[in-house]
Amino acid sequence: MTCCSSRRQFLFSSAALGAGVILPSMAAYGQTGGLIDVHHHILPPVYLKEAREQVLAQVQNILPPAVANWTPQKSLEEMDRLGIATSILSVSSPGIWFGKAEAGRALARQCNEYAAAMGRAHPGRFGSFASIPLPDTEGSLKEIEYALDVLKADGICLLSSYGDKWLGDPAYATVLEELNRRKAIVYVHPTAPNCCRDLMSYIPQPLTEFPHDTTRTITSLLYTGSFSRLRDIRFIFSHAGGTMPMLAGRIVQLGKRKDLAEKVPQGVEYELQRLYYEIANSANKSAMAALMNLVPTSQIMFGSDHPFVPLPVTTEGFARLGLTPAEVQAIGRGNAIRLMPRLAG
Repeated sequence: MTCCSSRRQFLFSSAALGAGVILPSMAAYGQTGGLIDVHHHILPPVYLKEAREQVLAQVQNILPPAVANWTPQKSLEEMDRLGIATSILSVSSPGIWFGKAEAGRALARQCNEYAAAMGRAHPGRFGSFASIPLPDTEGSLKEIEYALDVLKADGICLLSSYGDKWLGDPAYATVLEELNRRKAIVYVHPTAPNCCRDLMSYIPQPLTEFPHDTTRTITSLLYTGSFSRLRDIRFIFSHAGGTMPMLAGRIVQLGKRKDLAEKVPQGVEYELQRLYYEIANSANKSAMAALMNLVPTSQIMFGSDHPFVPLPVTTEGFARLGLTPAEVQAIGRGNAIRLMPRLAG
C-alpha cells in the first residue's frame, strides 16, 4: 500500500466512524477504501449556460444553491467529509440534447472533456459516464467512440426517455447495438417525458415522474426484446429502479400474454435480477426492502445524486438500514469494483 492510499484509507475510515449517527457495520467501507458513488453529477459552466432554463423548469424556477454554486472542489470536500473515495460523474436530466444536432454534439463533447479533466486533476477520485447526443444517432456513435476510446470513460449515460420515446424504441437500436458490441456499462438516469411534464404543474417533475419513467424504460426494454438481445450491455438504473421493485410482481403476472412473454423468453424476473441498481435518495427501509426482495445484493450499488440531493441523505440513510458488514461492503464499494475493476486501485 502506498503512502497516499494509506492516508486516504485512514481519512475515509475516520469519516465512516464520524459522520452523523453511524452504526458499527458502516465502518466496513472505511476499512476497505471508502464508498464508491456511481450517481454523482457535474454542472460545468458551459452546461449551466446552455441548459439553465431547462434545469430551472424541472425544479420550478428555483435553482438550489448547492446546484447553482457547484464546483469540483465542493464535491471533493463533501466526499472527504462523508467517506466517499471515488465518484462516477454524469450530467443529470435534462441532459445535453435540446433539439439541434451540432449543438448537442458540441455540448456532449465539452461536458465529457470537463469530466475527464476532473479525473486527471484528481487521480483516483473521479470516473465518468459520458453523455451522448441522443436522439442524434450519428453524433452519438461518434461520441461513444471518442468517450470510450480516447477519454477512457467508465461507461455511457443515457436518459430514460428522449421526447416521446423510451430506450427500447427502434429509433435507438443502432446506438444500443454499438454499446452492446463494446460490452459497455450504460447508466440510465431518469427524466420527464413529453407526455407527462405538465400533468401536475404544482409538483416538480423529479418527485414522481422520474421514478415512473425509469419503470417505463425498463418495461420498454423488456417488451421490445432489447434485454434478451443486448446481453453484453451492463445496465445500471437510478434510484433503486424507480417504481419497478413495487410493480415487478404485477408486470410478471400481466406480462404472461403470449405476445409479451415471447419477448422475454427467460422470464421477467431473470432479466430484472441481472440489471444493476443504485440507491440515490432511496436508502430508506421501504425502498430497500422492495429492491432487496427483487434482486440479490450483488446487483445494488451506492449512489448519491449530489448536488441535487445532499450527500448525507443517502450516506446517513445507508447507515441506518441495519445491513450486515458484508452487505455494506458490497453495496458501498465491492459491487462497483466488480463492474469497474480499475476502481480497486
